[in-house]
Amino acid sequence: MIDPKIIVAIDTYDYKKAIALLDQLNPELCKVKIGSVVFNALGKDFLRLVDQRGFKIFLDLKLHDIPNTVQETILGFGGCNIELLTIHLSGGKKMITSAMAAAKIIKTKIIGVSVLTSLNDEDTTALFQSTTSDQVARLFKLASETAIDGIVCSPLELDLAANILSSEMLKITPGIRDISVSDDQSRTMTANEAIKLGASYLVIGRPISKAPNVAEALKYFDQSINE
Repeated sequence: MIDPKIIVAIDTYDYKKAIALLDQLNPELCKVKIGSVVFNALGKDFLRLVDQRGFKIFLDLKLHDIPNTVQETILGFGGCNIELLTIHLSGGKKMITSAMAAAKIIKTKIIGVSVLTSLNDEDTTALFQSTTSDQVARLFKLASETAIDGIVCSPLELDLAANILSSEMLKITPGIRDISVSDDQSRTMTANEAIKLGASYLVIGRPISKAPNVAEALKYFDQSINE
């Protein structure tokens, strides 16, 4: 079974534009990420449409609530054929365990979010009284203790992940750029570099979705990770 390494972010909640983007993507080369903005606008019907087109779905909702609420929310996605679903690791061990119990029932994998890639050391010091790497390490240890299916982390934390987490745990990496450019994510890396450091999947948004030729951009990134 084909398991694409690239996850393309659908970053528009305009239905026609979202469909137009899907039309240019190839399910043999990528999975599709649907975040909270798009999901809130287009709902479960859009999830089913994406599934019908043959794409594996990464539903990036970053759930963070009391354990029972998170569990019931996940159970509500039964029948949507979601492959990967995110929660915040900072929700704690009980929340993670509840999420995994629900995920087992609907046959999805739970992916824990550590520290958002938009945050830098100044931000994490203000929020957690620790550096970004220290906070990520704490959350990775929690992920290891709960044996969650995988984690989301900056490409610059992949070395840290390798030291704390098992090699079987999925590592999903946003912050992928073709070249070093300023964007809304502070901790970035090229696709090839991230794969070499152990990333399981790469989340790529604008470099593909906003490219003049989406299909060619997807092929370019697919080739680059295999160089």
